[in-house]
Amino acid sequence: MRKSLIFLTSLLLAFTTLGSAQDKGKRPSPPAQAQCKFSDGKTLTINYSSPRAKGRKIFGDLVPYGQVWRTGANEATTFVTDANLSVGAKDVPAGSYTIFTVPNADKWTLIVNKKTGEWGIPYKYEADELVRTDMKVSSTPSAVENFTIALAPMGGSCTLNISWENTQASVSISEKK
Repeated sequence: MRKSLIFLTSLLLAFTTLGSAQDKGKRPSPPAQAQCKFSDGKTLTINYSSPRAKGRKIFGDLVPYGQVWRTGANEATTFVTDANLSVGAKDVPAGSYTIFTVPNADKWTLIVNKKTGEWGIPYKYEADELVRTDMKVSSTPSAVENFTIALAPMGGSCTLNISWENTQASVSISEKK
């Protein structure tokens, strides 16, 4: 009887874990990915959850100005690279990180943090910060319904673009050789 109970409990746990992993695509903020391949084949991959605006005022309201934001929804946004990088003008060695931002109307700050596997909020990881760097802010040509992170290749580098509502924040990322 005891063996049967342990087996059934293990089986239930396995199905629950499998089911929750499969349900990520059904979330209101589904998973998304951005990737940049450098000329030597090394990559930078960002995995995030993409919330929808749904008519809401985003920056300065849903996402307050001047506060650390998880930069997406759900789990913290991952930043994984097998290349040594320069983000803004700051060094980020190859590895796995999370990224956060501090949005403001005229300037954003990108935070690359060594702490991984976090849900995203509340932010309590200042001691684990690797880099804080400024991002340029501009208006988008039209409204952006789905929160989007994109990595646009530009020669030997990529531009990280974070877009939502009517705002785009950008920073250059290049491979350090």
